[in-house]
Amino acid sequence: MKLVPLGDRVVLKQLVAEETTKSGIVIPGQEKEKPQQAEVIAVGPGTDKVKMEVKVKDKVIYSKYSGTEVKLDDEKFIVVKQEDILAIIK
Repeated sequence: MKLVPLGDRVVLKQLVAEETTKSGIVIPGQEKEKPQQAEVIAVGPGTDKVKMEVKVKDKVIYSKYSGTEVKLDDEKFIVVKQEDILAIIK
């Protein structure tokens, strides 16, 4: 199956959080916070008022409490409105 977003919505796949810091310190499970970085998997067509500014394979930062989590074929995705995407990582 495939997720096809409607309107100004974007399907994201959350990037995996690192388990150690750059200096080699291991982060315990409960101390890890859900990362707010994701890869764009699919982009809706936009609307008359909203031009889509992200594209598939972009790495983005999105709002912490935004979107709807969806599980499809044992994979988790997040569907957000484009306005909930704060920045594109280049």
